[in-house]
Amino acid sequence: MVRAAVLPAVGSPLEITEILLPDPGPGQVRVRIAAAGVCHSDLSLSNGTMRVPVPAVLGHEGSGTVVSVGEGVTHVAPGDGVVLNWAPACGACHHCAIGEVWLCAGALRGAAGRHARTADGTELHPGLNVAAFAEETVVAADCVLPAPDGVPLDQAALLGCAVLTGYGAVHHSARVRAGESVVVFGAGGVGLAALQAARIAGASSIVAVDVSPAKEELARRAGATEYVVASDTTAKEVRALTGGHGADVAVECVGRAATIRTAWESTRRGGRTTVVGIGGKDQQVTFNALEIFHWGRTLSGCVYGNSDPAADLPVLAEHVRAGRLDLGALVTERIGLDGIPAAFENMLAGKGGRALVVF
Repeated sequence: MVRAAVLPAVGSPLEITEILLPDPGPGQVRVRIAAAGVCHSDLSLSNGTMRVPVPAVLGHEGSGTVVSVGEGVTHVAPGDGVVLNWAPACGACHHCAIGEVWLCAGALRGAAGRHARTADGTELHPGLNVAAFAEETVVAADCVLPAPDGVPLDQAALLGCAVLTGYGAVHHSARVRAGESVVVFGAGGVGLAALQAARIAGASSIVAVDVSPAKEELARRAGATEYVVASDTTAKEVRALTGGHGADVAVECVGRAATIRTAWESTRRGGRTTVVGIGGKDQQVTFNALEIFHWGRTLSGCVYGNSDPAADLPVLAEHVRAGRLDLGALVTERIGLDGIPAAFENMLAGKGGRALVVF
């Protein structure tokens, strides 16, 4: 029996309870969780913005130590530190074949093999494949990657989503070049990672935008050279801070129609807007045909930072070891499983950066 945060139904409060965890079957790995980040995607799963079979154990950004492995698993062994990979590529679909593993058709195919159960025998679904909001979890072998040397195991959890997404949005999707100006909307975990990535890329001006004045210190520590509290005049303020013409690149980490529209308006003519935030299908963003022609801007979506975790984790680890990437700067509170509901409320209120569940 292990303790876990269970979502009994969409829209229901999480229940912290004991669950029955099986031994790993063929191609599975059992992991003792060291830490798990509380991501906005977990909130989106709990409230129905994103779909998840229920009842489920949420949590997809995590790290830990291998307890045991099933038949056929050779790339990790008991005692190894690992980072959870919630979207493993199948390697066989069209997108994998053309190198777009972040768009893999089978990435969220669901975990095969033995599943956890409640005390009364009800099967529990692993939220986004890995079910990290638990003391231990059993996952498919391709959902674990060896933890990089020189990175504290608890902080390594952040590499599994927030940092891969924020760093990838800047380096893979927006392709920020040295000397360009960047504006990042949202100073949560992903936004703070994007700010650090813009600094690493050599951006000349880095503007952070958030609804909370209290996040300015966090944003500046991450690399922001300017800070704007979101308002009806945000686009004008960003343009004024970037030579009057707008930023070369905008990275939207909120997922709301109004913010996406503002990010678009904050970029220069010919600029690039990358949307990282996950919004609901009711969030409609509109543009007229003339402005699309006139401004010549590019608007693109970004899934998981357009990253390949197996290839990008070693790069991120080197940035950490060299002192260029500060994982600790993303974390604003360390909590237990009982603290996850409050962390969700803080997200809704726009408070703090990343909350980290530490076991």
